[in-house]
Amino acid sequence: MHTRQLTFASLLVAVGTLTAHVIYIPAGVSKCFPVQHAINVLAAVILGPGPATAVAFLISCFRNILGTGSLLAFPGSMIGALCAGLMYRHFKNYSSAVAGEIVGTGIIGGFVAWLIAAFVLSSHAAAWFFIPPFLISTTGGSIIAFMLLKSGAVNTVIERLGHRDAQE
Repeated sequence: MHTRQLTFASLLVAVGTLTAHVIYIPAGVSKCFPVQHAINVLAAVILGPGPATAVAFLISCFRNILGTGSLLAFPGSMIGALCAGLMYRHFKNYSSAVAGEIVGTGIIGGFVAWLIAAFVLSSHAAAWFFIPPFLISTTGGSIIAFMLLKSGAVNTVIERLGHRDAQE
């Protein structure tokens, strides 16, 4: 990873960590975080699936250390970032990254969060308790990222990082 890409990834981690206490949706033992999902899509498009997953992991770590997240922050954010990056890599359009984030976080991540809650946290909540809030959160954040990408607001960042393939 080049210095500029690493710096941008660090900036995303900082923004994700610092805004965690400002905007979130409480859902039982989890906290849904739309800014995380916007960051996931942006990182997936600009940096790729591996770095996007690493950014999601670091934000989840810092949120847990600072008490603004829960153990359930890991599956939703990381699976969503990975799926968004893989979908964008394969289809090369913003809509596919958004779809990857929504399916990865909202459905797969919600189901994995239910498994973690059931077996690790000894919570007896049903899967439907996690999937709808995860879907709502990820859809909102993904739409924000899509609008930023389509508006051209991040074109300068993409150009500076040397990723001209990140266009729709």
